[in-house]
Amino acid sequence: MGISRERLLLSLADQPVPAVFSELVARRARHEPIAYITGTRAFWTIDLDVAPGVLIPRPDSETLIEAAVDHFSGRPGPRTILDLGTGSGALLLAALDQWPDATGVGIDASQQALDIARRNADRIAPGRADIRAGGWAGTGDAFDLILCNPPYVATDEAVPEEVARHEPASALYAGGDGLDDYWAIAPLLRQQIAPAGVACVEIGASQGESACALFVAAGLRVALRKDLAGRDRCLVITP
Repeated sequence: MGISRERLLLSLADQPVPAVFSELVARRARHEPIAYITGTRAFWTIDLDVAPGVLIPRPDSETLIEAAVDHFSGRPGPRTILDLGTGSGALLLAALDQWPDATGVGIDASQQALDIARRNADRIAPGRADIRAGGWAGTGDAFDLILCNPPYVATDEAVPEEVARHEPASALYAGGDGLDDYWAIAPLLRQQIAPAGVACVEIGASQGESACALFVAAGLRVALRKDLAGRDRCLVITP
């Protein structure tokens, strides 16, 4: 409608019903996520383009940015940032907005995600974000800050219908216990973290102990951070 949310709430009765409105309601009635219908999602300090084929950023994932801000408090911020499994580019671009002097790389295996992440990067951090295809092994370089939100849902775990039916399974499910990708990431992570750097890795609320053990076994130091609801959410990992 080309008006702000505030204007809509104050003057709803004055507005004609858009011709496409009934179809939008029908899509929502089929449990399609609001973010896919509107094509946008707010995250941290930025607004991201999202579309089917890319995981919708959650507020829980902002815990990783909070952890990174705390790590670099009182010291120079990160100059180089890596986002493993970048999806829409949410974590990488939020970090680049937080630290304007930094540059970063976002890696994903999904071409759909790469297309959306590049579009977001061109708009939010032009010239500062390199979005490329790849996996958990990264680029071969070490980074001051690594952010990672891997798949961590167990294959038989119940999730809301709008998630199960519409969001990409490859970004959600990770084996019978949800730990498959942590097993892959843990032995590859140390070489990717710069000496004074940190990796912030998202976990499921019940995976604090099990996921932490994998990274400790790989010779890394790990602290556990909770989200605003008090649930285990982020592993703060240093060499």
